[in-house]
Amino acid sequence: MSSSVKKKVLVTGSSGFIGSHLISKFNHLGYEVIKVSRSRKTASHVIKNISGDTEWSDILEDVEVIVHCAAAVHQMNLSENTLNSYQQLNIEGTINFASKAAKAGVKRFIFISSIKVNGEKTPIGRPFLFDDPRRAEDPYGISKAKAEEGLEEIASKTNLEVTIIRPPLVYGPDVRANFASLLKLASKNFPLPFGAINNKRSFVALDNLVDLIITCIDHPNAANQTFLVSDDNDVSTSELYSVMVESFGKKAMLININPYFLRLLAQLFGKKEMIERLCGDLRIDISHTKNTLDWMPVVSLAEGVKKCASSLISNK
Repeated sequence: MSSSVKKKVLVTGSSGFIGSHLISKFNHLGYEVIKVSRSRKTASHVIKNISGDTEWSDILEDVEVIVHCAAAVHQMNLSENTLNSYQQLNIEGTINFASKAAKAGVKRFIFISSIKVNGEKTPIGRPFLFDDPRRAEDPYGISKAKAEEGLEEIASKTNLEVTIIRPPLVYGPDVRANFASLLKLASKNFPLPFGAINNKRSFVALDNLVDLIITCIDHPNAANQTFLVSDDNDVSTSELYSVMVESFGKKAMLININPYFLRLLAQLFGKKEMIERLCGDLRIDISHTKNTLDWMPVVSLAEGVKKCASSLISNK
């Protein structure tokens, strides 16, 4: 970091997967942090039900930077409540928050978006670029895209600097959902039919995402920019599973089954979206991020997965 004076930072989603790790890093670096959560974990968290009507003036005094991590997260099975959350929190809540921040004199608003704004998959040999048109397909990605559009409009009319970060799947200690399920199978060296899958997907270790966010706090080139982020090491599903198994000191057992048959079975059992994540490509080019910010990922995929494995072992 270029500045020796520590800024006053506000972090939403402070009790979440990304927010909690980010705050831990901020505390270590000596920042003054306001922690905002939708559900209290400790007395030090400010509770806010984030929507288009939320009042923020009570906690924005002297805040220089906001890192907006709070979001209604992606869900495979959509309900009316989930769709309402996307609208109220991801879109209206974000835009209202940035508008109030601009009026309060906040300098920079860092928005944790999603690579889903770019789309669900990439064609072979053509990764997503930072300046690609928004082509969100599912309701979650669309909600993030609309929030980005609203933020850019606010930035164009005020002095608020907006920085947008679009991560792919984020993994780290205490990771949940599909990555955690795969990691548990890897810990048992369960044989899986991934041997013939030769796709390429980008992932980002939590350490790398947090480091990029911190870089964007006061980097002059981060103002009004969109950054894609990853480990800068695209891997196939078979390679990822092998790295997971190796992190437990074992050698992966992979069965070769044609991906065509895997897709056919998935279609029969209503798991088309899941199998596309396993067999399809989703690649990210982070050249713009590295060049603009003079930034590089701080941990490798193998190092990041090893931390996940260690966390799983210790939690057992």
